[in-house]
Amino acid sequence: MTPLLRARSALLALAGLLALAGCGEEKPAEKPRTEESRKVPQVQAKIPVGKGFDFYVLSLSWSPSWCAENDAGGKTQQCRRGNDYGFIVHGLWPQNERGYPEFCRTRESDRVPDSLGRTVLDIIPSMGLIGHQWRKHGSCSGLSQRDYFSVVRAARERIHIPKGLEPQRDGVRSSPDAIEQALIAANPGLDRKGIAVTCAGGQLEEIRICMTPDLSFRSCPEVDRAACRAKSIVQPSIR
Repeated sequence: MTPLLRARSALLALAGLLALAGCGEEKPAEKPRTEESRKVPQVQAKIPVGKGFDFYVLSLSWSPSWCAENDAGGKTQQCRRGNDYGFIVHGLWPQNERGYPEFCRTRESDRVPDSLGRTVLDIIPSMGLIGHQWRKHGSCSGLSQRDYFSVVRAARERIHIPKGLEPQRDGVRSSPDAIEQALIAANPGLDRKGIAVTCAGGQLEEIRICMTPDLSFRSCPEVDRAACRAKSIVQPSIR
């Protein structure tokens, strides 16, 4: 072999060795990202925490019962035929271990602006009720109007209504105990000492659920003692 051919062979051999070395340093291919790994952690919005009271009572009113008693003609938005409201928020009430404050002095206006009230009409379908709840109860929360109603919504969203208690076309007869048990089963952390079913005229009126200022479930003996004692009540149908 001539010197020229020997030099050329050596260069080719060196190039091969360099290529092999480069291949050996390649990083393994990344595994495809799973759906779980692509999820972005959800940041929970901070709930404004009130002061000047011990806990809240979230009162959810069974709309068909209220309408039958107060607006059988369906003149109000809540009771108008076709609106199909089931449980609506009657109120979120600051409560003390004994008794409750009401109509507290605050720097906030007594009147709830329409622009703010409209943001909760889907859960409190009456501007009159929205204003009344602010004046009587929200004013005692230590919160601004905007923060109070944001807590009202958060409290409502905290509660899952089981399918058996959703609006029906036919009235349902049940017991207060069965209603409580259905709600307890659907809402982990809720127990019998922290919920009360109320009734009037043999019909379901409200469910009342006790929550801490940061909306954790808690017991409330005074509220529980006011629960309905009837063995059987009717949950009226929607119209």
